[in-house]
Amino acid sequence: MNDSGIETAERPQVELGARVDGTDNTRIGVVDAVFVDYLLVRTAGLPPVDLYVPTADIQIDDPRRIRVEASRGEAYERWHRPLKSVAHD
Repeated sequence: MNDSGIETAERPQVELGARVDGTDNTRIGVVDAVFVDYLLVRTAGLPPVDLYVPTADIQIDDPRRIRVEASRGEAYERWHRPLKSVAHD
């Protein structure tokens, strides 16, 4: 609750660059940005891929280590949002 008495969402205490691990401690990527309801996670592969992970789906072990209940492949399927293609003339 803030000073005006309005309920506010708790923002997760996550540091930029925090490691994101999936099931079996496989590295998925690192936190590139923190938003109110999701984390932007840059994958470790080449080329890197951006994943938009909802904060409801993360477990914070410490501010530099985040866990999700998904394998690398599952994380890609669930949280990757490809850019929309642009029509060319």
